[in-house]
Amino acid sequence: MILVTGATGTIGSHVVRLLTERGVPFRAMSRRERPGGVRADFDDPASLARAVADVDTVFLVTVPPVPTADHDIALVTAARAAGVRKVVKLSAIGSGERFDGATVGAWHLAAEEAIEASGLVWTMLRPPSFASNFLWYRALIQAGEPIPNLVGDSRQAIVDPRDVAAVAVAAMTSDAHDGQRYDLTGPELLTFADQAAILERVLERPVKIADTNALDQLPAGMVTGIGWARAGCAAYVTDHVSRALGRPAGTFEQWARDHRETFAAVP
Repeated sequence: MILVTGATGTIGSHVVRLLTERGVPFRAMSRRERPGGVRADFDDPASLARAVADVDTVFLVTVPPVPTADHDIALVTAARAAGVRKVVKLSAIGSGERFDGATVGAWHLAAEEAIEASGLVWTMLRPPSFASNFLWYRALIQAGEPIPNLVGDSRQAIVDPRDVAAVAVAAMTSDAHDGQRYDLTGPELLTFADQAAILERVLERPVKIADTNALDQLPAGMVTGIGWARAGCAAYVTDHVSRALGRPAGTFEQWARDHRETFAAVP
């Protein structure tokens, strides 16, 4: 039995789809009642204990409003007590790197260290920005308004979230990825402007961007990560997706083509 946290999120929803297609038993955890799922909250230890009961493997995704490892650690504590064997954690590229006097992804790093110290089998997935982040701006694109560019002219190997989910499922259903820390990048380095140009070509409509440094509304931990990426530190490509899946990582353009109708739909 696999427990999928973040089951309705960007990666978790694809994990659920893949497990369903393969007939792999799983339990989807959420804070609301869901058919076939389990209701639990990271701040409620008793609910976590119910969620991990009779579970062998956990896909761990936490998105706390303020970056902290507390939710990851709470789940790991419950998992150890329940006899869970393996945790596959969704982390972030660059976690643990030092930049401008701070630690990139400090809360992810703290969670990774807690998992490693727990004695559980683990795999860490560290993707950069998701191709699907552009869906946040669907309404702006439809209105012909510019979308904010927080990373300047820096380049990143933008990853298709479907690839991240596929690697997560591979790690949960095989021992071949135990103890691995994967930087799950796409196959090419792109600037934000490059991505907008590709999307403009695919959608056949203008996709405008506007550079901004307006980071004051974001938590400090996120500002550090964006600054690290903006400085060009995330400008590298790995073969970790192809190594894990035995096929090339998907391109941003292919992701955009596959989601053309989504951008055209009413937000």
